[in-house]
Amino acid sequence: MITTREWESVLGGPVRVPDPDRLVHLQFRRFAGCPVCNLHLRTIVTRHAEIEARGIAEVVVFHSPADELRRHVADFPFAVVADPDKRLYVEFGVEAAPRSVLDPRAWGAIVRGLVRDLGPFLRGRRPLPTGSGGRLGLPADFLIAPDGRVVAEKRGVHAYDQWTVDELLAAADRFA
Repeated sequence: MITTREWESVLGGPVRVPDPDRLVHLQFRRFAGCPVCNLHLRTIVTRHAEIEARGIAEVVVFHSPADELRRHVADFPFAVVADPDKRLYVEFGVEAAPRSVLDPRAWGAIVRGLVRDLGPFLRGRRPLPTGSGGRLGLPADFLIAPDGRVVAEKRGVHAYDQWTVDELLAAADRFA
């Protein structure tokens, strides 16, 4: 059970978890500008309207300071929370481990993410990632009901092991 709390989004405004009116998809990602995280989050951005239409609010947590994070997430249409001290990571049991990037199942996403982000970086449209807080974080997804129950979760075993949008929607359908 998640007790009600309110965080500040780096994009401005409060974020309430749980949300009294909607499911919350609480995602834990790695560091600001993480190419692997960006690869995944672009799918969330692309299908954000579909996710919202299903009654799901997106909240993404990074273990980077807010000032670093803002430069990398300014165009995200959902709440992004900075947790540089990793308090939320500890509270939710989200781990870091070398296997996050050493697992061969993550390598393709690492290469795709680096290639995808290289062009914008070279054109001066994206800053280099800093990796503050470490580069070995594992992703985690939690689907939280309005009453605070965690109705579904996925804890990644490597850097690109998280719910797809289709898996998120299926988890929400099982709850409904």
